[in-house]
Amino acid sequence: MIRVLLVDDQPLVRGGFAAILGASPDIEIVGEAGDGGQALSAVRALRPDVVLMDIRMPGMDGLQATRAITDDPDLTDVRIVILTTFEMDQYVFEALRAGAAGFLVKHCDPPDLLRAVDVAAQGDAMLSPSVTRRLVAEYAHLSREPQPAWLARDGLTDREREVVALVGRGLDNEAIARELFLSPATVRTHVGRAMTKLAARNRAQLVIYAYETGLVRAGWHRDGRGPAAAGGGV
Repeated sequence: MIRVLLVDDQPLVRGGFAAILGASPDIEIVGEAGDGGQALSAVRALRPDVVLMDIRMPGMDGLQATRAITDDPDLTDVRIVILTTFEMDQYVFEALRAGAAGFLVKHCDPPDLLRAVDVAAQGDAMLSPSVTRRLVAEYAHLSREPQPAWLARDGLTDREREVVALVGRGLDNEAIARELFLSPATVRTHVGRAMTKLAARNRAQLVIYAYETGLVRAGWHRDGRGPAAAGGGV
């Protein structure tokens, strides 16, 4: 059973998500919160598996609450999925940078919502690679926040840096395996070791690392052939 906390300042939004998620036999709604302060208290009291977190709320917003949760060593098993109205949003970028496991637009289809909760609960990142890559490329150089401690670490081998660069370009493990003539299991090992060395919470932070350290340059195709056309996806 996946235990979910819903955080949004609009009761109707929470109610809609609760109706969709509550219909699944594998999901339990353990609580709701209307702002970041309530969310932080609820997370500490209820220890949900997944938090669906709105960004723009009065008082403590979702970004502040996300940082407080991801910075707490007692809450490392809590996965945060950001809810946003706009895909291209600097607040979403900062939340991913802080350790959120992914993001969803509020008008997503019910199957996408259910899949996001399931993926996050398994410890993976809920990402649209093309949107995430554009988001990071758009905002990485604009961030005025101090570098998180994990971004300052490295110690990666040449192969691990190569794999992280391909993660940053939007490739999944199978595509990376084909690119580097490795087995998918070997790629998973490299990804896991890179995450451990960087103390990254999820794959989204590897994408951010790849951009903020110059392993990937904005505007490049996932196949590395040259600058992408404006608006192009991966």
